[in-house]
Amino acid sequence: MSSNGVSTSGGNVIEARGLRKAYKEVVALDGLDLSVPEGTVLGLLGPNGAGKTTAVSILTTLLTPDAGTATVAGADVVREPHEVRKRIGLAGQNAAVDETLTGFENLDMIGRLYRLGKDRSRARARELLARFSLEDAADRPAKTYSGGMRRRLDLAGAMVADVPVLFLDEPTTGLDPASRIELWTVIEDMVDQGTTLLLTTQYLDEADQLADDIMVIDGGRAIAQGTPDELKEMVGGERIEVTVADAAVAESARSVLAPLASGEIRPDGRPETLLVPITGGAPVLTQALRNLDAAGIEIRDVMLRRPTLDDAFLTLTGHLAVVEDQPGAGRGEGEG
Repeated sequence: MSSNGVSTSGGNVIEARGLRKAYKEVVALDGLDLSVPEGTVLGLLGPNGAGKTTAVSILTTLLTPDAGTATVAGADVVREPHEVRKRIGLAGQNAAVDETLTGFENLDMIGRLYRLGKDRSRARARELLARFSLEDAADRPAKTYSGGMRRRLDLAGAMVADVPVLFLDEPTTGLDPASRIELWTVIEDMVDQGTTLLLTTQYLDEADQLADDIMVIDGGRAIAQGTPDELKEMVGGERIEVTVADAAVAESARSVLAPLASGEIRPDGRPETLLVPITGGAPVLTQALRNLDAAGIEIRDVMLRRPTLDDAFLTLTGHLAVVEDQPGAGRGEGEG
């Protein structure tokens, strides 16, 4: 039994097994398993088209899976969709606010739709406006809100019913850095108070900051799962990042550094920058600099660093996590 009075199985508030969904020839989900323990955050990480939004849509009863099973807060998403909807909040990729209503009116309306009653709906609206630092803008039309304020209002709307489980589908896409960090703080506070959260994102720093556990999905399948540190460790060891003065000598630098490398040397964004996996730390870095100097290769910059979540993502998926809008992408055809 959860702290919200909802029965859960094995401590997992969200549980899915073998979820599959296809749109004609396009397979959006291909046997996805996932579980989220109570009071934790699972970050569902992947590029556009990986299956993130499709997974959220199934778990929130907006789509029916072709195969597989899932329960949320103890209710089956196919057999008991109304029970699931009573126990969850959802904030999608686009802020679902009525531009003509004030912030207060938006939240009050949601409370009425949840049948909280007039007094409780109003009280809950004021409570959430304060929690999300929107009190000063409570009586202004939502069309006057900034992007960050709209996302906060949307997130507040997802919480009107005081639900134990929250789904956030790329909640900070399109926000400026300050608004993203502000929203992160709100999300962290919610989790501290016991909310169980499934978060989809393309931002690696966001997953690193918020998630207790990260599942990397690509092509509708889970390809790795672990804490942010565990995923970084999958890349293995340290990296020498070296930038040569002239891209024309990058291949020569690669040959010089190859005997010191513990894996494949690859470019890192620019042709003149090489990422060299090593074991041995600073002494190996010192030797690398000596070898490059002996070969007459001029260095513009060099550093020794631990692997990042970007490195892990590239290693796991074979490509970088590029955040971009896809023109014409529809939410139905496995966009996320």
